[in-house]
Amino acid sequence: MTDTAPPLAGVIGFPIGHSRSPVLHGYWLKRYEIGGFYVPISLAPADFTDGIRGLQKLGFKGVNVTIPHKVSALNIADTVSDRAALIGAVNTLTFRADGTIHGDNTDGYGFIENMRQYAPDWNAGSGPALVIGAGGAARAVVSALLNAGVPELRLTNRTRQRADLLAEHFGARVQVVDWNRASDAVDGVMTIVNTTSLGMEGQPELHMNLDAAPGDATVCDIVYTPLHTPFLAMAQERGLCCVDGLGMLLHQGVPGFETWFGPRPEVDDGLRQAVLSA
Repeated sequence: MTDTAPPLAGVIGFPIGHSRSPVLHGYWLKRYEIGGFYVPISLAPADFTDGIRGLQKLGFKGVNVTIPHKVSALNIADTVSDRAALIGAVNTLTFRADGTIHGDNTDGYGFIENMRQYAPDWNAGSGPALVIGAGGAARAVVSALLNAGVPELRLTNRTRQRADLLAEHFGARVQVVDWNRASDAVDGVMTIVNTTSLGMEGQPELHMNLDAAPGDATVCDIVYTPLHTPFLAMAQERGLCCVDGLGMLLHQGVPGFETWFGPRPEVDDGLRQAVLSA
């Protein structure tokens, strides 16, 4: 008999049934032979604070946080990483031994690592970037690209006001382009990223002309259902380097798993297949 409790972590959202994170972390727990658990937790916004405090008392090491709780997670954290503060949202909470909560945002990290793994010749500093969308995912991607050395970032969104607010937050390197001029903004761009839900199963396609993109540009779509979106199919037809969105999900889980369970996990083909098959 032992009083040592197995390490516990999980993912909180509302709803939560769609999350692939339990499969992702479950794969790593099995691979590294760790007797811990990672569970999905459905938590309504009104119950968020009480729920987090309850998980602390139950001995959880921490949780991932998804829609609609990322701003609430920022507010409940006692300390936050610089990247979470800059993005204005938290997707990873760690419950520390002294009772405090640390908040981090690993979405941008996941995006950059995905680009590096599946487009090894990609260089953020090689030229301007175009980011499509101005939601929470866009904030993380814009922050990551600027930190990685993009010299200029063009931003377009169906609602111009949201793009203007995001550009104001990140400064002079971000230039807003009207939605109806987005195809023109592709000219000379070396990195193109779709952060919207356009092209996702059940959503309209993203219609954007990529003819003006340089032949050595890299295109990423953070959507991963379907894995090969119409937008990526169009980019592939032009011979552009394409990166799907699954790797961003996989890599963003690495820092939390390492903090809560010990080993720094590897993102490999076995993990991709496990998550895709879920």
